Amino acid sequence: MEVQKVLKQVEKDDIKFITLQFTDLLGVIKEVIIPVEELEGASRHGVWFDGSSVEGFARIQESDLFLKPDMATYAVVPWLTEDGKTARLICDIYRADGDPFEGDPRFILKQAAAEVAKEGFEYNVGPEPEFYLFKADGQNRTSPIDYDGYFDLSSHEGYKTIKKIIAALESFGIKVETSHHEVGFGQYEIDFNYGQCLDVADKVLTLKYTAKKIAQMHDLHATFMPKPEMGKPGSGMHVHQSLFDTKSKTNAFYDKDHKYNLSKIAFSFIAGQIKHINAMCAILCPTVNSYKRLVSGFEAPVYVTWAAMNRSALLRIPKWFKAKSEAARIELRCPDPACNPYLAFAVMLKAGMDGIKNDLTPPEPVEEDIYSLDDESLLQKNIDLLPTSLQEALDALKKDKVLQKVLGEHLFERYIDVKTKECDEFKKQVTPWEIETYLDTF
Repeated sequence: MEVQKVLKQVEKDDIKFITLQFTDLLGVIKEVIIPVEELEGASRHGVWFDGSSVEGFARIQESDLFLKPDMATYAVVPWLTEDGKTARLICDIYRADGDPFEGDPRFILKQAAAEVAKEGFEYNVGPEPEFYLFKADGQNRTSPIDYDGYFDLSSHEGYKTIKKIIAALESFGIKVETSHHEVGFGQYEIDFNYGQCLDVADKVLTLKYTAKKIAQMHDLHATFMPKPEMGKPGSGMHVHQSLFDTKSKTNAFYDKDHKYNLSKIAFSFIAGQIKHINAMCAILCPTVNSYKRLVSGFEAPVYVTWAAMNRSALLRIPKWFKAKSEAARIELRCPDPACNPYLAFAVMLKAGMDGIKNDLTPPEPVEEDIYSLDDESLLQKNIDLLPTSLQEALDALKKDKVLQKVLGEHLFERYIDVKTKECDEFKKQVTPWEIETYLDTF
């Protein structure tokens, strides 16, 4: 949407304030609020902020950064009506000299998508974010809103809250396809339309913002933490993905004559993601807590395999698209909703494109239950494990030149620094389990 159209729209919508939103390195939403009268100036010159105060952004000597709103992301915030209505705009970040800030996660994805567009492709994704709704109980922060299970009829309170989240998302222009109760008590999933990667990354950001705010308004807490409770299902964000050929205007992943209805391009894309998966995990599974979800016994993948019917595989080919070319896709099952969606989609895209560029071929599919295989069988089939810790994933990222190039030197160095400190801090912790296990034993 052009600036003048937005200026007319804010007048029509009787907007008094604008929340300018962006994410830090970790994908945490930040905002600056301005009076609506400042919007035109913000669109021309940006709004200054101190980048050195934002996690992983800039050093003190290079802290002057500017937010410039993307007018296509304009939406009225449905719950901010007191003392005047508020609209939301997602921003890109620039340096004082007018150049894009190379540490801006949204810029990283825009750049990756633009490079692929030159090769005649558009990267489309469809994430399935899961999250928990807990009661705002100071004594027990993980008390679930309900005790229902997968696809169960939700409790009145859960259904009411999810309905309000969906209604709010529609106000943001996000069409929700489905929502349902997940396996865990108080765990839900909301899926929206498949689409272009940047647009969908913005939607993931908006979903997190919306779910948390609506939950707060109902004395609840929405969390996208990967594994909030021991022994309970973790929250993942499976991502369906495909390439659209902009020249032929067809799905580049589709081949009606192949057994899996996938093209050679699709198989090379799979091979590229398998090649880079250990390093990708540092971005897709970005917390020390993420690796407590990636354990055997739950639905989250542990082994580096691909398949069609096998739901324990890392990469899965949904079979329902057979003979429906526009729906041909690959599902990556290891990402979790704590990831920064801009960085996640960027590394997924470029890893897959590296497979296409180098004409890589994936290993044979593994359709049997991988969890039932013994160590010898895994070795014979040459099946590798995903990283078992954030530190392992970071070590892989440090060796992966392709993904380092995607992130850029600035963001790569900041990311490694921030996440290494997180790992080091975790190593120092003495947990209740350790006290219970060791205090009286030794």
